[in-house]
Amino acid sequence: MIIHTHRKGIILAAGNGRRLSPITSAISKQLMLIYDKPMIYYPLSTLMLCGVKDILIITTSFSKKLFQKLLGNGSQWGINLSYKVQEENLGISHAISLSKEFVVNENVVIALGDNIFHGSNLVSLLGSANISSIGGTIFAYPVSNPQNYGVVNLNKSGEITGLQEKPRNPSSKYAITGLYFFDNSIFERINKLEPSPRQELEITSLNTSFWKDGLLNVEIMGRGTAWFDTGTFESLQEASAYIRSIQKRQGLKVGCPEEIAWRQGWINNYQLEKLADPLKSSGYGEYLFELSKKNG
Repeated sequence: MIIHTHRKGIILAAGNGRRLSPITSAISKQLMLIYDKPMIYYPLSTLMLCGVKDILIITTSFSKKLFQKLLGNGSQWGINLSYKVQEENLGISHAISLSKEFVVNENVVIALGDNIFHGSNLVSLLGSANISSIGGTIFAYPVSNPQNYGVVNLNKSGEITGLQEKPRNPSSKYAITGLYFFDNSIFERINKLEPSPRQELEITSLNTSFWKDGLLNVEIMGRGTAWFDTGTFESLQEASAYIRSIQKRQGLKVGCPEEIAWRQGWINNYQLEKLADPLKSSGYGEYLFELSKKNG
Protein backbone atom coordinates (compact mmCIF):
# COMPACT_ATOMS: atom_id res chain seq x y z
CA MET A 1 0.00 0.00 0.00
CA ILE A 2 1.44 3.35 -1.07
CA ILE A 3 -0.03 6.48 0.53
CA HIS A 4 -0.28 9.65 -1.53
CA THR A 5 -0.46 12.87 0.46
CA HIS A 6 -0.10 16.61 0.06
CA ARG A 7 0.83 17.02 3.71
CA LYS A 8 4.15 18.44 4.76
CA GLY A 9 6.21 16.62 7.38
CA ILE A 10 7.94 17.88 10.51
CA ILE A 11 10.43 15.98 12.66
CA LEU A 12 11.01 17.46 16.11
CA ALA A 13 14.61 16.82 17.14
CA ALA A 14 15.47 19.80 19.34
CA GLY A 15 15.10 18.30 22.81
CA ASN A 16 18.03 18.43 25.20
CA GLY A 17 17.82 14.72 26.07
CA ARG A 18 18.40 15.14 29.83
CA ARG A 19 17.34 11.55 30.51
CA LEU A 20 20.27 10.37 28.37
CA SER A 21 22.98 12.46 30.05
CA PRO A 22 25.97 12.57 29.89
CA ILE A 23 26.15 11.38 26.25
CA THR A 24 23.66 14.03 25.07
CA SER A 25 26.02 16.80 26.17
CA ALA A 26 28.11 15.88 23.12
CA ILE A 27 25.59 14.55 20.59
CA SER A 28 21.89 14.85 19.79
CA LYS A 29 20.01 11.78 20.97
CA GLN A 30 18.42 11.52 17.52
CA LEU A 31 21.89 10.77 16.15
CA MET A 32 22.44 7.90 18.57
CA LEU A 33 22.34 4.33 17.30
CA ILE A 34 19.21 2.19 17.35
CA TYR A 35 20.80 -1.13 16.38
CA ASP A 36 22.21 -0.43 12.88
CA LYS A 37 20.85 3.06 12.09
CA PRO A 38 20.80 6.51 13.66
CA MET A 39 17.60 7.12 15.61
CA ILE A 40 16.35 9.83 13.24
CA TYR A 41 16.11 7.30 10.38
CA TYR A 42 13.06 5.78 12.06
CA PRO A 43 10.77 8.86 12.31
CA LEU A 44 12.03 9.90 8.88
CA SER A 45 10.98 6.51 7.52
CA THR A 46 7.57 6.84 9.18
CA LEU A 47 6.95 10.14 7.38
CA MET A 48 8.15 8.65 4.09
CA LEU A 49 5.71 5.75 4.58
CA CYS A 50 3.02 8.44 4.87
CA GLY A 51 3.96 9.55 1.37
CA VAL A 52 5.52 12.79 2.64
CA LYS A 53 8.31 14.20 0.48
CA ASP A 54 8.75 17.70 1.96
CA ILE A 55 10.11 17.43 5.50
CA LEU A 56 11.40 20.03 7.96
CA ILE A 57 13.73 18.93 10.75
CA ILE A 58 13.59 21.21 13.78
CA THR A 59 16.75 20.89 15.83
CA THR A 60 19.32 22.85 17.83
CA SER A 61 22.03 25.11 16.45
CA PHE A 62 24.61 22.65 17.83
CA SER A 63 23.11 19.65 16.01
CA LYS A 64 21.99 21.24 12.75
CA LYS A 65 25.29 20.73 10.92
CA LEU A 66 25.48 17.12 12.09
CA PHE A 67 22.00 16.37 10.73
CA GLN A 68 22.88 18.10 7.46
CA LYS A 69 26.05 16.01 7.17
CA LEU A 70 24.10 12.80 7.79
CA LEU A 71 20.95 13.49 5.75
CA GLY A 72 21.81 16.28 3.32
CA ASN A 73 18.90 17.81 1.45
CA GLY A 74 17.19 14.45 0.97
CA SER A 75 17.58 14.41 -2.81
CA GLN A 76 19.39 11.06 -2.66
CA TRP A 77 16.06 9.57 -1.50
CA GLY A 78 13.86 11.64 -3.81
CA ILE A 79 12.64 13.87 -0.98
CA ASN A 80 13.25 17.45 0.18
CA LEU A 81 14.77 18.03 3.62
CA SER A 82 15.17 21.42 5.23
CA TYR A 83 16.21 22.51 8.71
CA LYS A 84 15.11 25.01 11.35
CA VAL A 85 16.67 25.83 14.72
CA GLN A 86 14.67 26.07 17.94
CA GLU A 87 16.81 28.41 20.01
CA GLU A 88 15.14 27.62 23.36
CA ASN A 89 13.39 24.47 24.53
CA LEU A 90 9.92 25.99 24.98
CA GLY A 91 7.85 22.91 24.24
CA ILE A 92 6.65 20.80 21.35
CA SER A 93 3.88 23.20 20.32
CA HIS A 94 6.39 26.05 20.26
CA ALA A 95 8.68 23.98 18.02
CA ILE A 96 5.76 23.31 15.67
CA SER A 97 5.03 27.04 15.47
CA LEU A 98 8.50 27.58 13.95
CA SER A 99 7.42 25.64 10.85
CA LYS A 100 4.79 28.17 9.68
CA GLU A 101 6.83 29.50 6.75
CA PHE A 102 7.63 25.96 5.68
CA VAL A 103 4.08 24.64 5.93
CA VAL A 104 2.33 27.71 4.40
CA ASN A 105 -1.25 26.51 3.68
CA GLU A 106 -0.72 22.75 3.79
CA ASN A 107 -1.79 20.23 6.41
CA VAL A 108 0.96 18.48 8.35
CA VAL A 109 2.11 15.20 9.85
CA ILE A 110 4.48 15.58 12.80
CA ALA A 111 6.82 12.96 14.24
CA LEU A 112 8.85 13.22 17.42
CA GLY A 113 12.48 12.44 16.63
CA ASP A 114 12.81 9.81 19.36
CA ASN A 115 9.71 7.74 18.54
CA ILE A 116 9.87 4.45 16.63
CA PHE A 117 6.87 2.71 15.07
CA HIS A 118 6.74 -0.69 13.44
CA GLY A 119 4.05 -3.18 12.57
CA SER A 120 2.18 -5.05 9.88
CA ASN A 121 -0.81 -2.71 10.05
CA LEU A 122 1.16 0.54 10.46
CA VAL A 123 0.73 1.71 6.87
CA SER A 124 -3.03 1.12 6.92
CA LEU A 125 -3.27 3.10 10.19
CA LEU A 126 -1.31 5.95 8.64
CA GLY A 127 -3.50 5.84 5.54
CA SER A 128 -6.64 6.02 7.67
CA ALA A 129 -5.33 9.07 9.54
CA ASN A 130 -4.28 10.74 6.30
CA ILE A 131 -7.79 10.62 4.79
CA SER A 132 -9.21 13.36 7.00
CA SER A 133 -8.24 16.87 5.88
CA ILE A 134 -10.01 18.62 8.79
CA GLY A 135 -8.96 18.49 12.44
CA GLY A 136 -6.32 16.30 14.01
CA THR A 137 -5.54 12.63 14.57
CA ILE A 138 -3.49 11.19 17.41
CA PHE A 139 -2.30 7.61 17.94
CA ALA A 140 -2.76 5.89 21.28
CA TYR A 141 -0.88 2.87 22.58
CA PRO A 142 -1.66 0.83 25.73
CA VAL A 143 1.18 0.99 28.26
CA SER A 144 1.80 -0.23 31.80
CA ASN A 145 3.17 3.16 32.98
CA PRO A 146 0.76 5.82 31.60
CA GLN A 147 1.82 8.31 34.28
CA ASN A 148 5.00 8.89 32.26
CA TYR A 149 3.13 10.09 29.16
CA GLY A 150 0.37 12.31 27.91
CA VAL A 151 -2.72 10.09 28.01
CA VAL A 152 -6.09 10.04 26.28
CA ASN A 153 -9.23 8.99 28.14
CA LEU A 154 -11.80 7.02 26.13
CA ASN A 155 -15.38 5.93 26.75
CA LYS A 156 -16.74 2.48 25.92
CA SER A 157 -17.45 3.61 22.37
CA GLY A 158 -13.81 4.61 21.88
CA GLU A 159 -14.60 8.33 21.89
CA ILE A 160 -12.23 10.80 23.54
CA THR A 161 -13.45 12.09 26.91
CA GLY A 162 -10.32 13.98 27.91
CA LEU A 163 -6.55 14.35 27.67
CA GLN A 164 -3.97 14.64 30.46
CA GLU A 165 -0.26 15.39 30.55
CA LYS A 166 1.62 12.88 32.75
CA PRO A 167 -1.19 12.42 35.31
CA ARG A 168 -0.21 11.21 38.78
CA ASN A 169 -3.21 8.90 38.93
CA PRO A 170 -4.07 8.10 35.31
CA SER A 171 -7.57 6.89 34.57
CA SER A 172 -6.47 5.54 31.18
CA LYS A 173 -3.77 3.12 30.02
CA TYR A 174 -3.56 4.74 26.59
CA ALA A 175 -0.44 6.84 26.05
CA ILE A 176 -0.42 9.37 23.23
CA THR A 177 2.44 8.52 20.90
CA GLY A 178 4.73 10.96 19.12
CA LEU A 179 2.92 11.03 15.78
CA TYR A 180 0.28 13.62 14.90
CA PHE A 181 -1.78 14.52 11.84
CA PHE A 182 -3.04 18.14 11.96
CA ASP A 183 -4.81 20.54 9.65
CA ASN A 184 -3.48 24.03 9.00
CA SER A 185 -5.31 25.56 11.96
CA ILE A 186 -2.42 24.53 14.24
CA PHE A 187 -0.67 27.90 14.02
CA GLU A 188 -3.77 29.86 14.99
CA ARG A 189 -4.39 27.40 17.83
CA ILE A 190 -0.79 27.55 19.11
CA ASN A 191 -1.01 31.35 19.24
CA LYS A 192 -3.86 30.98 21.75
CA LEU A 193 -2.12 28.48 24.04
CA GLU A 194 -0.96 29.42 27.54
CA PRO A 195 2.42 28.15 28.82
CA SER A 196 2.28 25.25 31.25
CA PRO A 197 3.70 25.46 34.80
CA ARG A 198 7.08 24.46 33.34
CA GLN A 199 6.76 27.42 30.93
CA GLU A 200 6.35 25.32 27.81
CA LEU A 201 3.69 25.22 25.12
CA GLU A 202 2.60 21.60 25.51
CA ILE A 203 1.45 19.25 22.75
CA THR A 204 -1.34 18.07 25.06
CA SER A 205 -2.69 21.64 25.08
CA LEU A 206 -2.73 21.67 21.28
CA ASN A 207 -4.47 18.29 21.16
CA THR A 208 -7.02 19.55 23.69
CA SER A 209 -7.75 22.57 21.49
CA PHE A 210 -8.77 20.25 18.65
CA TRP A 211 -10.73 17.98 21.02
CA LYS A 212 -12.77 20.83 22.54
CA ASP A 213 -13.85 21.79 19.01
CA GLY A 214 -14.86 18.20 18.28
CA LEU A 215 -12.05 17.88 15.75
CA LEU A 216 -9.71 15.30 17.29
CA ASN A 217 -9.70 11.66 16.20
CA VAL A 218 -7.80 8.83 17.85
CA GLU A 219 -6.37 5.69 16.25
CA ILE A 220 -5.56 2.84 18.62
CA MET A 221 -2.33 0.99 17.96
CA GLY A 222 -2.95 -2.60 18.94
CA ARG A 223 -0.93 -5.79 19.25
CA GLY A 224 0.17 -5.71 15.62
CA THR A 225 2.16 -2.53 16.19
CA ALA A 226 5.24 -1.77 18.27
CA TRP A 227 5.98 1.70 19.63
CA PHE A 228 9.11 2.88 21.39
CA ASP A 229 9.71 6.27 23.02
CA THR A 230 13.49 6.04 23.11
CA GLY A 231 14.17 8.78 25.63
CA THR A 232 15.85 6.60 28.26
CA PHE A 233 18.82 4.23 28.30
CA GLU A 234 16.51 1.28 28.95
CA SER A 235 14.18 2.11 26.06
CA LEU A 236 17.16 2.62 23.75
CA GLN A 237 18.33 -0.90 24.52
CA GLU A 238 14.83 -2.34 24.17
CA ALA A 239 14.32 -0.68 20.78
CA SER A 240 17.72 -1.87 19.51
CA ALA A 241 17.01 -5.43 20.64
CA TYR A 242 13.60 -5.35 18.97
CA ILE A 243 14.97 -4.02 15.66
CA ARG A 244 17.80 -6.57 15.71
CA SER A 245 15.39 -9.43 16.39
CA ILE A 246 12.90 -8.43 13.69
CA GLN A 247 15.59 -7.87 11.07
CA LYS A 248 17.37 -11.15 11.76
CA ARG A 249 14.12 -13.12 11.77
CA GLN A 250 12.57 -11.57 8.67
CA GLY A 251 15.64 -10.57 6.69
CA LEU A 252 14.03 -7.15 6.15
CA LYS A 253 15.26 -3.84 7.47
CA VAL A 254 13.15 -1.55 9.64
CA GLY A 255 13.46 2.21 9.19
CA CYS A 256 15.46 2.12 5.95
CA PRO A 257 14.91 5.36 3.97
CA GLU A 258 16.65 4.00 0.86
CA GLU A 259 14.30 1.03 0.64
CA ILE A 260 11.17 3.10 1.30
CA ALA A 261 12.17 5.66 -1.35
CA TRP A 262 12.76 2.83 -3.81
CA ARG A 263 9.48 1.07 -3.04
CA GLN A 264 7.63 4.39 -3.29
CA GLY A 265 9.10 4.86 -6.77
CA TRP A 266 11.01 7.98 -5.78
CA ILE A 267 14.35 6.44 -6.81
CA ASN A 268 15.14 3.71 -9.35
CA ASN A 269 17.34 0.60 -9.25
CA TYR A 270 20.41 2.46 -10.48
CA GLN A 271 20.02 5.14 -7.79
CA LEU A 272 19.50 2.47 -5.12
CA GLU A 273 22.72 0.70 -6.12
CA LYS A 274 24.59 4.00 -6.16
CA LEU A 275 23.45 4.60 -2.56
CA ALA A 276 24.40 1.03 -1.62
CA ASP A 277 27.97 1.15 -2.90
CA PRO A 278 29.61 3.24 -0.11
CA LEU A 279 27.68 1.24 2.52
CA LYS A 280 28.94 -2.22 1.58
CA SER A 281 31.36 -2.58 4.47
CA SER A 282 28.63 -2.39 7.14
CA GLY A 283 26.30 -4.90 5.50
CA TYR A 284 23.71 -2.16 5.05
CA GLY A 285 24.79 -1.69 1.46
CA GLU A 286 24.65 -5.44 0.74
CA TYR A 287 21.00 -5.42 1.78
CA LEU A 288 20.27 -2.62 -0.70
CA PHE A 289 22.15 -4.43 -3.48
CA GLU A 290 20.09 -7.57 -2.83
CA LEU A 291 16.90 -5.55 -3.09
CA SER A 292 17.83 -4.17 -6.48
CA LYS A 293 18.84 -7.65 -7.75
CA LYS A 294 15.65 -9.35 -6.61
CA ASN A 295 13.46 -6.76 -8.20
CA GLY A 296 15.66 -5.64 -11.08
